[in-house]
Amino acid sequence: MKTSPLFTRGALLLAAATLLPTLAHAHVGTGDTHGFSHGFTHPLGGLDHLLAMIAVGLWAAQMGGRALWAVPLSFVSVMVLGGALGMAHIEIPFVEQGILISVLVLGVLIAASVRLPVVASSVIVGLFAIFHGFAHGAEMPASTSGVEYALGFVIATALLHSVGIGLGIAIQKLSQPLVVRLAGAAIVVCGVFLWVA
Repeated sequence: MKTSPLFTRGALLLAAATLLPTLAHAHVGTGDTHGFSHGFTHPLGGLDHLLAMIAVGLWAAQMGGRALWAVPLSFVSVMVLGGALGMAHIEIPFVEQGILISVLVLGVLIAASVRLPVVASSVIVGLFAIFHGFAHGAEMPASTSGVEYALGFVIATALLHSVGIGLGIAIQKLSQPLVVRLAGAAIVVCGVFLWVA
């Protein structure tokens, strides 16, 4: 997989810029944010969401080819459906467990360098996206525009996927695929910590 140095630098800058808001915002439920900004900060405010969404991008970059765009696109698309279910207060069981399992499974897939067909990979991330989307939608404040809120969490999620893709491509460009696998193992460790915490 060949990428230009300009693309690699741009991906790393995007990764750094995307993570900056996490230093200034806590998880949802506090503050005076509404609409787009509230939706945008929701995925950035929880370590579980951050890890899973960056992991989707890392795994897509690790697989390469069509997975590079199809896997993140599947996540975002199904997440919107999950968000709509959450906004409509249609109950889905085991949402928090599903989110934590997504972190663990995605970390294992990266650490083991699992390469599945694009359709299978898209189905896996799509299943996890339902839980993440539901959590976003269920926590939307009543006074907030659903469209603006959804647009915020969709853009934040796409940026987090881009961070994972950019990091994955940059690391592989440096001929260090083992580092991507180690990142997957670190995601698993963080997932275990979140599970027992």
